[in-house]
Amino acid sequence: MYVYKPKGVCSQEMSFDIVDGKLRNVAFKGGCQGNLAAIAKLVDGKDAKTIAIMFLNHKCGNRNTSCMGEFAHFILESLKKGGN
Repeated sequence: MYVYKPKGVCSQEMSFDIVDGKLRNVAFKGGCQGNLAAIAKLVDGKDAKTIAIMFLNHKCGNRNTSCMGEFAHFILESLKKGGN
């Protein structure tokens, strides 16, 4: 399981597994729980790299990032560390 504590966004923790290149067990703590729980369901079982590309550089309001932008960076870093 990969776990990340993002900075500069509402979510306090993000976690997931990568199994055969697909996201599994996606979870968010903090942030907009209804929206993040729905996103977690939507991306479960989807190709990790595809999801990362979809959310890369996503912004929230006037911030330079967002929970999903941070999630995308987290996925890409996890893939570099050996997520298959």
